[in-house]
Amino acid sequence: MKVRRSPWLTVAAAVLCLLAGGRQEAQAPRPNFIIIQADDLGYGDLSVNGQSRFQTPSIDRLAQGGIRFTNYYAGSTVCAPSRGALMTGLHTGHTWIRGNVAGNSLREEDRTIATVLRDAGYRTALIGKWGLGESESPGRPDRKGFEYSFGYLSQTHAHRQFTDHLYRNAQRVAAGPNEYSNDLFTRETMAFIEKADNRPFFVYLNYTVPHAELRVPDDSIEPFKGKFPETPFVNAAADARQSGPDEPSLGYRSQPAPHAAFAAMITRMDRDVGRIVDLLRARGMAERTLVTFTSDNGPHKEGGADPEFFNSSGGFRGIKRDLYEGGIRVPMIASWPGTIPAGRVSDYAAAHWDWFPTLTELAGLPAPKGLDGVSIARALRGSPQPAHEFMYWEFHERGFQQAVRMGDWKAVRLAKDKPLELYNLATDRAETTNVASKEAAIVERIEKYLATARTDSPGWPVK
Repeated sequence: MKVRRSPWLTVAAAVLCLLAGGRQEAQAPRPNFIIIQADDLGYGDLSVNGQSRFQTPSIDRLAQGGIRFTNYYAGSTVCAPSRGALMTGLHTGHTWIRGNVAGNSLREEDRTIATVLRDAGYRTALIGKWGLGESESPGRPDRKGFEYSFGYLSQTHAHRQFTDHLYRNAQRVAAGPNEYSNDLFTRETMAFIEKADNRPFFVYLNYTVPHAELRVPDDSIEPFKGKFPETPFVNAAADARQSGPDEPSLGYRSQPAPHAAFAAMITRMDRDVGRIVDLLRARGMAERTLVTFTSDNGPHKEGGADPEFFNSSGGFRGIKRDLYEGGIRVPMIASWPGTIPAGRVSDYAAAHWDWFPTLTELAGLPAPKGLDGVSIARALRGSPQPAHEFMYWEFHERGFQQAVRMGDWKAVRLAKDKPLELYNLATDRAETTNVASKEAAIVERIEKYLATARTDSPGWPVK
């Protein structure tokens, strides 16, 4: 028997479909986010930023397809406080972690961008080096918004490029003696992206490249052997003890060809960045995924690393542990096909603490109050963006040091009782000429800001 459908039901169904379609159109899918962070990679360690001794074609292509920031800053001049600034949206005058010490941990009350995104329905992953809380601490990744984590919890453990164990979801898991940890991080990232899960994702991928120790698989180092003059680096204490692969107190191990190893580490990471981007394209995800590439601070001089040979600071003054530009100005590249115009170069001054409000805005979420960062969503799209009035850093490993950027002016204080040094970055990017004595009004304005720039922290006294 043929059943006749009422015309009213047909009309009602059509109206419901139109309404549903309208709602679907109004609620566009939230974008995916991938933040890739290298470890101690200098501004000049990418060929797109001037590196001439080796090439980084995958990261260069990322820049060609998106935007490259030339005035971008890490959260600090060493890793833990820099990473803390990125995660919490606070500069080092307000973050809980303001230096590298054993047992560093975010507190229970410290909110992170991962927590906000997870609570809004994102699936979240921390892969690689964490350094903000170990397995029994309140800063453990799963307690800070990451539903999945794999890698090093401790920054000292992350000194080893080959290790007998890593941590998956805070549980120790074995690693093979010939497994290069950064290869594992790439594999884990790609598996997470490919997971059958319709939720948008946030991946925070932290390679331990090119941080000492300078070790890399033979297939990557072979093309660079004999290409550079070499002075073998010898760590006598490490050679003498020859203990297990995870002994953090050994420092950095011997490297007979540190120049070749350094170039090989970065080019291998570059290859793997390309593999991740290619995967996004192959799976049709590229146009709904923001990919950023940056570094946690300037280049190091440990384990045989030679920032002068490679011009790793890119012509800026200083390296890791300096508050001059070479210690804190780092690469920043962002790509999002169809949203970020291709081939742009921006001189907008931004910093690690800006990503918290930026990602929340792009996800359609309100940013928490009290952040030091501002959303740079407009700058990403190539639109005019209000500038920071001030940017602030402090560092405690060499006594209390401070730095401020105000427009083109850069101030540095090397000890609590020393006068400010002042540089005009527009005319003196290498900070060679201290003009504080000629610019009393600028110094006074910055000093006035410094009086309110920070809060005291019991773990980081001013001395």
